Order: sequence, then C-alpha cells, then structure tokens
Amino acid sequence: MSVTDTLISKLTDRFAPAFLQVLDESNKHRGHAGWREGGETHFRVRIATRHFDGLSRVAQHRAVMETLDAELRDRVHALAIDVLPLGGPYE
Repeated sequence: MSVTDTLISKLTDRFAPAFLQVLDESNKHRGHAGWREGGETHFRVRIATRHFDGLSRVAQHRAVMETLDAELRDRVHALAIDVLPLGGPYE
C-alpha cells in the first residue's frame, strides 16, 4: 500500500470525514531535507470532519498527527494540515 493510501485509510477510519484530500507535494520539495526519489515524503491533508467540532486548531492538528504517528516517524518528512469547515464548498 502506498503512503498516500495509508494516510487516507487511517484518517478515514479515525475521523469519518465529510471531505478528505491527501496531496503528495513531494515534487515541490525536490532537493530539500527529507526528500527522497519516488516522492511520498511531503504531504498536505485537507479535511473536514465533525470530530473537530469544539476543538482548538492545535487540538485538531494534534489529533491528525497522533493518527499518523507511525508514518511521521518513518517515511513522511513533512505534513501540512488544512482543517476545512463542514459543508464546503471544497475545491
């Protein structure tokens, strides 16, 4: 399973998001720290879920980071997180 697929699976299982997009942005970081041939090192997660209702932005990000802890300790070098409002619109 690719890293992208693993991230999608774990986030879907944990948060049942109304919207989820996992973007591999590794190509934007070619030559930077943590970049490896083949990509799947730098990601952006865009997520909307009711599970974040009432949580601070820091708590929302912590929840995502905890869910992806194993990947962040291994193959993923960088993760940007965009928490989106429920109801969209999503682009």
